[in-house]
Amino acid sequence: MPPASRTPSDSLSPHPGLGRLPVALQWGLVAILSAATTVPLEAAGFPAALLMGPMLAGIVVALCGGTIRLPRIFFFVVQVVLALMIATMVSEDFVGTFAQNWPLMLLVVLSVIGVSTLSGWLIARTGILPGTTAIWGSSAGAASTMMVMAEAYGADIRLVAFMQYLRVVFVASFATLVAHFGGHDGAAVLPHAWFEPVPLLPLAAMLVIGVLAGVIGQRLRIPAGAFLVPFALASVLNSAGTVTIVLPQWLLVAAFTLLGWNIGLGFTRAILLHARRALLPTVVSIIALISFSGLLAGLLILVLGVDPLTAYLATSPGGLDSIAVIAASSKVDIAFVMTLQTARLILVTLIGPWLARFVADRA
Repeated sequence: MPPASRTPSDSLSPHPGLGRLPVALQWGLVAILSAATTVPLEAAGFPAALLMGPMLAGIVVALCGGTIRLPRIFFFVVQVVLALMIATMVSEDFVGTFAQNWPLMLLVVLSVIGVSTLSGWLIARTGILPGTTAIWGSSAGAASTMMVMAEAYGADIRLVAFMQYLRVVFVASFATLVAHFGGHDGAAVLPHAWFEPVPLLPLAAMLVIGVLAGVIGQRLRIPAGAFLVPFALASVLNSAGTVTIVLPQWLLVAAFTLLGWNIGLGFTRAILLHARRALLPTVVSIIALISFSGLLAGLLILVLGVDPLTAYLATSPGGLDSIAVIAASSKVDIAFVMTLQTARLILVTLIGPWLARFVADRA
C-alpha cells in the first residue's frame, strides 16, 4: 500500500491545511469522518460499507493536507485478519475450481494482464510517463506487490502508487455499486453484535499461526505473502476440520476500517501534483480495463453459468484485499472469486518483470 512513512523531503517542507494539526487530532478527524460516511452506507445496505466509508474519509483528509499514514505493522495485521476471514468461507473446492476450468480461467487472467499492459504501453507512447513506470502502474496485480516490484526495477514509485491506488478506488467503488444495485446488499452489522463472545483460545492460536505464516511469506518474498500464505494455510486447516476459525466482529470491523484508511490516506496533495499530467490517461485506462473486465465476466456467465457479481468480482483488476472484503460482504462464490484473483496475482508476478522490460523497450 502507499508508503507508511514520510520521506525526508516531506518532513522538511511546511504542511498546509490539516498537516498543521497534531497527529492525534488528524486521526480523530479521520475517525469522525469515517463514522459519518460509513453509517449511511451501512444503513443503505452497501456491501463493504465498513471499507468504503473509511476509504472516502481517508481521501478527504489526505487531500486536505493530512500527513498521517497507517503504520506498516497495522497493514500487516490487516492482511492476516482478512486472510483468516476469507479462509473461513473457502471450501476444499478452491483448488478444484481452477483445475476444472483452468483453460478458461487462464484465458481470462492473461486477457486482463494483456489489456492492462497495452494500457501502460499506450500511456508510455504518449511520452507522459516513462515506459517502466507506466507499465508497472497499469499492471493488474495486487497494488502493494506491484509497487514493491516497480521500485526494484527503477520505476517512479510515487507515480506507480498513484496509478495503482486510483485503480483500487475506482474498482472497489464500482464493484460496491454493482453489488448494491444488483441486489447483493450486504447485511448490516449492528454495533451490539460486534462484541459477541467467541472462543478465545482457538482465536488466539489462529492469530498466532496467521501472523507467523505472514512473517514467513514476507521473509520468503512471496508476492502478497502476508495475505496469501496465511490464507492458504488457514484454508487447508479449516477445510480439513483441523481448526474452526471464528473471528469476532469487532476485529473484522477494525480490519476493514484500517484497510480503508490505508488506501485513502495515500492520495496526498504531493502525489496528485506529481501525477497531474498522468491523471486523465490513467482514468481512461482504468475505465477501459473495468469495461473489459465486465466483458470477461459476461463470458464466464455464459460459459460457466456463475452469477453476475461473482463473475465481475473474479475478473475485477485489483486489489486483492479490497475485492476479498467486497466478496465476503456479498452473496457470491468466494472460492471462485479468490481462485481467479490469486491466479492473476501469481501470474503477473512471475511474468511482470520480463513483460515490463519487453514492453518498455518498445514503447
